[in-house]
Amino acid sequence: MNNTAQSHVNTLTRAAIIAALYAALTLLLSPLSFGLIQVRVSEAMTLLPILLPEAVPALAVGCLIANILGGCTILDIVFGTLSTLLAAASTRLLRSRPLPAMLMPVLFNGAIVGAVVHTAYTPSVPLVLCMLSVAAGEAVSCLLLGPLLLRAVKRIPAKMLHS
Repeated sequence: MNNTAQSHVNTLTRAAIIAALYAALTLLLSPLSFGLIQVRVSEAMTLLPILLPEAVPALAVGCLIANILGGCTILDIVFGTLSTLLAAASTRLLRSRPLPAMLMPVLFNGAIVGAVVHTAYTPSVPLVLCMLSVAAGEAVSCLLLGPLLLRAVKRIPAKMLHS
């Protein structure tokens, strides 16, 4: 296999691992991952696009799998996945500006997933409270856990990470 083909295989393998880890972590911690009050720990991974471009589609696939297997409504499956994709893509675009990059998942998920939580699961709770609740949980994942994850990934030798 030539170097270009091997590089593509390695990139696809990293993406598959990211998607699988996102889905597994979300489902393993499902009491925390779903509902009005949620801290989806796997959302810390939405900062990985700062380092790895293949993390953008991988996170969307992982979210899609987690939402399907987690028993979410079709609204959550579609718009929750879209929210993660938009957040990951925005994080990638803002990778040179860490704080704005880290805020993208908080903003997208707070607005989109908060609206889904309100519409599909808790219509008796005011929309703004649903959005704030989801954004608060997302802030824990992205502003506290995410930087720790990035630090750990940065410690992986580039030769191992990008081989």
